[in-house]
Amino acid sequence: MIIAVDAMGGDNAPAEVIRGCVQFLNEFGKSGNIRLKLFGQTEKIQSELNKHTFDKNCIEICEAPEIIEMAEHPTEAIKRKKNSSIVLGLNSLKRGDAGAFVSAGSTGALLTGATVIVGRIKGVERPALGTLLPCKTGSFFLIDSGANVDAKPQYLAQFAKIGSVYSKEVLGIENPRVGIVNIGAESEKGNVLTKEAFPLLESCGVNFVGSAEARDIPLGGFDVVVCDAFVGNIILKYSEGFSKALFSLIKHELTSAFLPSVGALLSKSAFKSLKKKLDPSEVGGAPFLGLKALVVKAHGSSDAKAIKNALRQCNIFIEKNVTAKMAESFAANGGV
Repeated sequence: MIIAVDAMGGDNAPAEVIRGCVQFLNEFGKSGNIRLKLFGQTEKIQSELNKHTFDKNCIEICEAPEIIEMAEHPTEAIKRKKNSSIVLGLNSLKRGDAGAFVSAGSTGALLTGATVIVGRIKGVERPALGTLLPCKTGSFFLIDSGANVDAKPQYLAQFAKIGSVYSKEVLGIENPRVGIVNIGAESEKGNVLTKEAFPLLESCGVNFVGSAEARDIPLGGFDVVVCDAFVGNIILKYSEGFSKALFSLIKHELTSAFLPSVGALLSKSAFKSLKKKLDPSEVGGAPFLGLKALVVKAHGSSDAKAIKNALRQCNIFIEKNVTAKMAESFAANGGV
């Protein structure tokens, strides 16, 4: 199993990226059956690797002198910087030299490059970003969370199929419940997009359970939540901000007086467990699904734990042969 990594992407690259790679190998690659191809500036990568202990046979450095910066125009950067860590990493994926690619670099460049270089599964009109978010009963898979701001009804039905396969194979949910984000439970409610997507979702072969109102999503009634990226990114960013605000408020209340402080000490383990469930780095990154191979977008500020978990996600995805199963799903139903 070979996973390609953009060693230069993200706010904390290459130090945290390298540290996350080493942690992943030391935890999951002890049998020697996993290798990482690190794309970036060789001297900087080697300097960071020298700080760690790991099986040196499991890491290969691939020279990529150029870096696509966050502020660069995605399409122009992909065309102009052919020797960047993102472009060379994606080309490695296209050739089949790796089974997945992870980057914490420019989202726009990564998604544009992945679509153009790696290509889409036959029948998939638009790949989509999926994000695993916590809820009362565990977690749900939000798709699309950042790739297609302007979507068509058939895109949402395709997202549902892609998300269902991912949830079944990677998350272990046998018959994922799929809902579409809407402003009411009735099928006749919503905007033009949701109204036209509703019958497509009912007939596309997934376990569609209807509209998902925002207040119901965190309660755990859905395994896959479908929407366009405009709505999905708002849900994602609001969830991240709300989690931070909630913990800040709880901490303030529990430390503002003596008795609450005693209660806080007694509840320390419970709060630690809850914080872990709400920590985005536990997931590691958002898979860009619908492509011929897996691309994972890690957060720009990813630390080593986030990179490690993004790689762990790739490991499961490759082991379960999820891309092939998505392709089979579209071939069997003729798309949407």
